[in-house]
Amino acid sequence: MTGLERIRATFEQLKQEKRAAFMPYHAMGYPSRPITLEVISALAEVGADLFEIGIPHSDPLADGPTVQTATYTALTKGTSLADCLAMVRELRASGVKQPFCAMSYYNPLFRYGVERFVQDAVSAGVDGLIVPDLPPEESEDIEAACRAAGLATIYLLAPTSTESRIRMVAQHATGFIYLVSVTGITGARTELPSDLKDFVQRVRKHTNLPLAIGFGISTGSQAAAVAQIAEGVIVGSALVKAAGSEDGVAAVRALGAELAAGSHGLTRV
Repeated sequence: MTGLERIRATFEQLKQEKRAAFMPYHAMGYPSRPITLEVISALAEVGADLFEIGIPHSDPLADGPTVQTATYTALTKGTSLADCLAMVRELRASGVKQPFCAMSYYNPLFRYGVERFVQDAVSAGVDGLIVPDLPPEESEDIEAACRAAGLATIYLLAPTSTESRIRMVAQHATGFIYLVSVTGITGARTELPSDLKDFVQRVRKHTNLPLAIGFGISTGSQAAAVAQIAEGVIVGSALVKAAGSEDGVAAVRALGAELAAGSHGLTRV
């Protein structure tokens, strides 16, 4: 089974169970390599359905202060793209089975070599690829490599996306589409935007792919609200902040369980 097929199968199973996917993000190498492995394993145990694994980059344009700090810390400790793939291999060897979607800006992939990266990513156990600074118009090489290797190509849409942009992304995306809940950067927020449902409906007119919402989700009740209108709930900054706290993995485990419960419809909005 290819990575794209695993992602499709995961969403199909969740659809049958009438649940949304809980999709945690973690910055690989933060706050250290061993803790990264513990964090992802803990999230896998408490209900994660898919993972977004962040490849550290020196200029993460879409990320807020929490993720920027985490990726910078990982870089200062020498975390490379190859190290991230090695961690994926270890996680697979330890029994983590959920799909992994690698989130990387384009420059690290370009330096590594796009085709080489795709081949190594598949070998390591990666199932999909998110490149937030690479628009569909410029992604022919990556799409071709991913298509040949069975990797999903995931694109982002924002509330400001035009109808033509939504149509283009719908034509190019495979696996699912990542909806940015707000105009801005990543980061936990106290409340979700009031027009989020309208945004989801605008995108649904153009695609049957699962829609996953990220940016700003930090509590179980917020996850539950998102789960009522989308197929996936992506949480990053809140979990990254927990990983870097004094309680570390225990804090991630507790928050992850809360977010999984919300995503799976076990928390009242």
